[in-house]
Amino acid sequence: MGAQRLGLFLVLTLLGLALPEFSGVAEGYNRPPARKNLDVPSDTDPDSNSPEQVHISLVGEDKMRVSWMTKNPSPATVEYGTSPGAYSSSATGSTTSYSYLLYHSGEFHHVDIGPLNANTVYYYHCGSSPGPEFSFKTPPAAFPLTFAVAGDLGQTEWTNETLQHISKSPYDVLLLPGDLSYADFKQNLWDSFGRLVQPLASQRPWMVTEGNHEVEKIPVVHSEPFTAYNARWRMPFEQSGSESNLYYSFNVAGVHVIMLGSYTDFDPASSQYKWLQADLAKVDRGRTPWVVVLIHAPWYNSNEAHQGESESIDMKSSMEELLYKGRVDLVFAGHVHAYERFTRVYKDKADDCGPVHITIGDGGNREGLATKYEEPKPAISMFREASFGHGQLQVANGTHALWTWHRNQDDNETVASDSIWLTSLLATPACKK
Repeated sequence: MGAQRLGLFLVLTLLGLALPEFSGVAEGYNRPPARKNLDVPSDTDPDSNSPEQVHISLVGEDKMRVSWMTKNPSPATVEYGTSPGAYSSSATGSTTSYSYLLYHSGEFHHVDIGPLNANTVYYYHCGSSPGPEFSFKTPPAAFPLTFAVAGDLGQTEWTNETLQHISKSPYDVLLLPGDLSYADFKQNLWDSFGRLVQPLASQRPWMVTEGNHEVEKIPVVHSEPFTAYNARWRMPFEQSGSESNLYYSFNVAGVHVIMLGSYTDFDPASSQYKWLQADLAKVDRGRTPWVVVLIHAPWYNSNEAHQGESESIDMKSSMEELLYKGRVDLVFAGHVHAYERFTRVYKDKADDCGPVHITIGDGGNREGLATKYEEPKPAISMFREASFGHGQLQVANGTHALWTWHRNQDDNETVASDSIWLTSLLATPACKK
């Protein structure tokens, strides 16, 4: 990048804008008109140090991580119990903050609490100053289990509608395959996003992985990628033997979930590849008969958007065989702003022992929908539609699960726009390893 172009880029960055080169927009793809971001202001007094942007995540099968932000220094302490206002237990954790150009964050606190009982409501309080009481429900210890799945959320009116629909569903854990806030260098939008999702994310665990909009790396002036993401959304990577917050795994009620990083090294010599290989080898299908993987950039995609990208093509080339040999049941992806479900597939062909690939990058981002599909529709593509929405994976038992996708336009949430019963590969005799 020449000096003149670098200077222009820095000016645009300081104004809260970004050049297409760093915005995650694929060349040759004309997006539909952008949608305006919602701006969710802080609802606390400017002088208050009350917790905000509260969200929770799973840490092991009987612990929960509580994360929040305060404007000023505050103890990283959580008091909790099973009755409102009665906190029989407490725990302390860690605090971090960061700077990004002219932005200086508040303090982000992460506290692991537990052991906790399954399928139980807990009430909790963050920090030492007077503040609101929150509550969450732990997932069940055994089937049935319900995941909500939404990608590329952003913070628009479409996002708000998606979140309202999710809030009406009886989900236990939310899975988000990348592109959370769409802050794109404007760090105050990370704060707005945290406030927007707090009503849901403080009540049920949100398990996320990063997308291209989380990279936020600027040559020369801010060379460290994922600064905001890593500070705000600390996932349980250490517990799964990972050395990076960008990829990890966890178990919940008979499901092993693997969150991969599309925007960190994934070739066979990489740490992520070696970690994935070891993680799949450790899966006990007797305890977790289902294996689900999340990525951001889809490996299978018949939309005209985001074709030919390394994060899709090269990552698939490196890792698809690992997932196939590991008998992964489902792969969820985002990135493409539309919905598409493929049949069980491996190496571009239908394969009864391959995973079902589902693109669900339609949560509500400001960039609009990817409305153009390749024609004719590939035989391996079962259903595709460019509408905003979200999905639910209801795992009934160790052998069967119901996947449904809902358009935001459907007022009646019980009406599924796309629905299919899935049989686990563990229960498919021809696919037993």
